[in-house]
Amino acid sequence: MSAYYPSRQDIETAHERILPYIHRTPVLTNAYINQLTGCEVYFKAENFQKIGAFKARGGLNAALSIPKEKLGKGLCTHSSGNHAQAIAYAAKMLQVPAFIVMPSTANKVKVAAVRAYGAEVIFCEPNQKAREEMVQRVEKETGAYFIHPYNDIQVIEGQATAAKELLSAYPDLELLFVPVGGGGLLSGTCLSAKYFGKDVKVYAGEPEAVNDAWQSIQQDTIAPATGNPTIADGLTVSLGNLTYPIIKQEVSGILTVKEDEIRSAMKLVWERMKIVIEPSSAVPLAALLANTDLFRAKKIGIIISGGNVDLAAPLPFQAV
Repeated sequence: MSAYYPSRQDIETAHERILPYIHRTPVLTNAYINQLTGCEVYFKAENFQKIGAFKARGGLNAALSIPKEKLGKGLCTHSSGNHAQAIAYAAKMLQVPAFIVMPSTANKVKVAAVRAYGAEVIFCEPNQKAREEMVQRVEKETGAYFIHPYNDIQVIEGQATAAKELLSAYPDLELLFVPVGGGGLLSGTCLSAKYFGKDVKVYAGEPEAVNDAWQSIQQDTIAPATGNPTIADGLTVSLGNLTYPIIKQEVSGILTVKEDEIRSAMKLVWERMKIVIEPSSAVPLAALLANTDLFRAKKIGIIISGGNVDLAAPLPFQAV
C-alpha cells in the first residue's frame, strides 16, 4: 500500500483557505507538568478552536475545496461528535444543509452543538459498520456531498495546519505527540513535522482498549476497530487507507494507555492548567506520563485535540 502525500504547498494552501474561519489557537505551558515529565511541554490548545476541537480545520478545508456546483444539496458525514460539528459549522458558513449520522451513544453536548449549527442529526447503532451504512443511505436519499471524518486528503491537509502553527511558533521542538483514532490528525501532524520541522519525531497516544492503530503498525496492515468501550470516545475508529500509509511511513511510535491513566491525565490538566479538555485530548499526555524515561529532557509539543465535555454528566475523571 503506497502513501499519497499531500505536499508542503498543499498544506500551506489549506492553511490560507481556512484562516478566515478558524482561530489561531494559543500554546500553553505548565511548570508542574514539566516537572512531572522531566520535559518542556508545549500544549497547542485546540480546545479553544472553533467548535471546540481541531476537527474544524479539516472539515472546513474539505468543504471549502468542493466545487460550488456539487454543494447544492448540502454536506453529510458520520461522526461521534467533533467532525460532526465541523461539517455542521462548515455547512452553516457555506449556507447549505447538513445531514450528520451520529451514534446513539454520542455525547449530548456534541449532539446539541451539531443541531445548533442547523444540521439534521440521524442516529445509528454505536459501531463503525452502522455509521457507514447509515451515511451511505443518507447520501443516496439526500444527494448531499459526503466528507469522510478522516480518510480524506483535504481533511488530512486541514488537520496538518495545527502542527504547522505549533512548529511556526516553536521551531526547536524535538517531538510532537497527538491522539490517534482514524489517523487524520496523526497523518497530518506527521506531514507537518516532515515539511515544517527540524528532525521532529511524531508519537501518538492510543487507548489500550481500542489499540487498532498500534495493531496496524505491528501487523503491517489496517486492523479493524476493536469495538471495545473507552472513555476516549473520539478514538474508537480504525485507520483509513489514506491515513495508514502516511502513519506507517512517518510515525516514530504509538503508545497505548489504560483508562485510569487517561482519567488521571485529564484531571491533571483540569486542575493544573485550569482548562477544560475532553478524554481523547488527554491520551497523548497520559502516554507521555507513562513513558517519561523515553522522553526525558526533550522539548515536546502536544496537540490538545478538543474540549467538548458534557458537564451535566458525571465528570470522566471522578472514577479516579
